[in-house]
Amino acid sequence: MAELVYPPVIATARAWFKALDLRFDIQGTEHVPRRGGALLVSNHISYLDFIFTGLAALPAKRLVRFMAKDSVFRHKVSGPLMRAMKHIPVDRSQGEDAYKHALKALDSGEVVGVFPEATISRSFTLKDFKSGAARLAQEARVPLVPVALWGTQRLWTKGHKRDFGRNHFPVGIRVGEALHAAPDESAAGLTSRVRERIQDLLESAQRAYPGTPNGPNDKWWLPAHMGGTAPTPAEARAM
Repeated sequence: MAELVYPPVIATARAWFKALDLRFDIQGTEHVPRRGGALLVSNHISYLDFIFTGLAALPAKRLVRFMAKDSVFRHKVSGPLMRAMKHIPVDRSQGEDAYKHALKALDSGEVVGVFPEATISRSFTLKDFKSGAARLAQEARVPLVPVALWGTQRLWTKGHKRDFGRNHFPVGIRVGEALHAAPDESAAGLTSRVRERIQDLLESAQRAYPGTPNGPNDKWWLPAHMGGTAPTPAEARAM
């Protein structure tokens, strides 16, 4: 079936990126499979992360079907768009339906996007990962492609006003080599491997990041361990 909505949405996003004068540092897009089912597994630091994770799949000419909370699908504006782009609603009280939906998409050769932290990390460090992505990969026999994002939190994240001005914010995107479940590997073990790989990619993106705080009051987007004023992981859990 022809994709009537997704390509125009991508074109609009690209025009928006240009208007914002965003600068991208993207590496590793060759690791996204050009055909067949796959899971893109990313860290989560911004409300816009699905856009940037999807951007990483475009060189492979793949469209990503993201798993997102069902409230987004109930919104009068975003709902019709999400359904038209074949994203996958997740009702956290009935997660099995979303799991089956994602499994069907993977079996049909789609790329599915997952944020295993489930919610945005207020500390901008990796939270604990849910094991659902690993279980999906094992059952569908598809690879897990790790993705790390950095800088997206400066645009719009939890607890801070969105900033869509022409601030020339850099955005770092790192894609790692696909991971495959080892024979008899547990979902917990595979989840741990994916998390470790995303941590490595995140640190790589942070080291290469050219952006610096614009004064002492602009350190909120940096984690505490990097000298920023973001909550520590323990403080973020308490919040």
